[in-house]
Amino acid sequence: MRCNVTGYKSRIRSVFSKNKGVKDLKKWLVSMLAFVTIFGLVACSSDTGSSDSKEDDTLKIGISLPSATHGWMGALIDSAEKQAKALKESDDIEYVMTNAADPNKQANDVDDLIAQDVDVIVMLPIESAALSPVGQKIKDAGIPLVIVDRELENDAATVVVKGDNEGIGVNAGKYFVEKLEGKGKVVEITGPPSSVTEQRGAGFKEAMESSDIEVIASQSGDFSTEKSLEVMQNILQANPQIDAVFTQDDGMALGVIQAIKEAGRTDIQFVTGAGGGKAVFEDIQADGLISATFLYSPTMVEDAVKIAGDIAKGTDPAESMVVKEATQVTNDNVDEFYDPDSKF
Repeated sequence: MRCNVTGYKSRIRSVFSKNKGVKDLKKWLVSMLAFVTIFGLVACSSDTGSSDSKEDDTLKIGISLPSATHGWMGALIDSAEKQAKALKESDDIEYVMTNAADPNKQANDVDDLIAQDVDVIVMLPIESAALSPVGQKIKDAGIPLVIVDRELENDAATVVVKGDNEGIGVNAGKYFVEKLEGKGKVVEITGPPSSVTEQRGAGFKEAMESSDIEVIASQSGDFSTEKSLEVMQNILQANPQIDAVFTQDDGMALGVIQAIKEAGRTDIQFVTGAGGGKAVFEDIQADGLISATFLYSPTMVEDAVKIAGDIAKGTDPAESMVVKEATQVTNDNVDEFYDPDSKF
């Protein structure tokens, strides 16, 4: 706030100059002039002090995530808030968390975070292509950006924290070649359009290139158990012979095996997932239809929030890409990873 005390003085002088013959009024105006001058100086001093204090010193992280449409995302949201609360307690770093069901809502959420002048933004883009311009907007605003899970199609991110998506596909492809002895008809249930879906699918096909395994159907289950159930029901009706199913997500694997069981199909030898969910681990332990999954832990977001906190405090990130290993989990090692108290 700029205070124009001189302006107050000149206006008062103009009043009493027109009333020079009224001594009492002149005395009163002189007193008022002194009062207004002192009040104006105090107000200016007070306003200047407040603009430089707490608000400028408080660090704040913005966290933009999709809605919890499936178990993995729900666990990731919980992990993000848990870590953000820990940062608030340990370093007094504030945070604002938003959740969106679609790319347009997420874009609006990010606009709000930019308007709040947060110090760093952590974002898991719902769709890579749709949110890439939003990432660029964050970069143009001069705000560091930590991307989780799904990459953008530009270089807007300061740091990317993700699981080994290509590794999941490659490891799954190798597993299929080994279990099917290099031949068979398989189905792929993918996620929605994103870098995750593309990398897992590419790795899967790459690992099976030299085999005689044929992908007879590849459809999106939107990382949803319910949608994958519906999609698999249609695939089962259209294909009388299927040897195995690769799903890009544990939640989708659960929908797939439900469809298979409801259809009474016995030709499908096994199903694989990705993530490391408790229900899938339990199916593996029970020698169920799901015989393997590949780790992609939702706790990766904790690393992203920690990195954002360090950046907010002025520490440069040690690396621009953090990749979590896609460990294969089967009946041989599932007990090492199973947590009966896990929310995912």
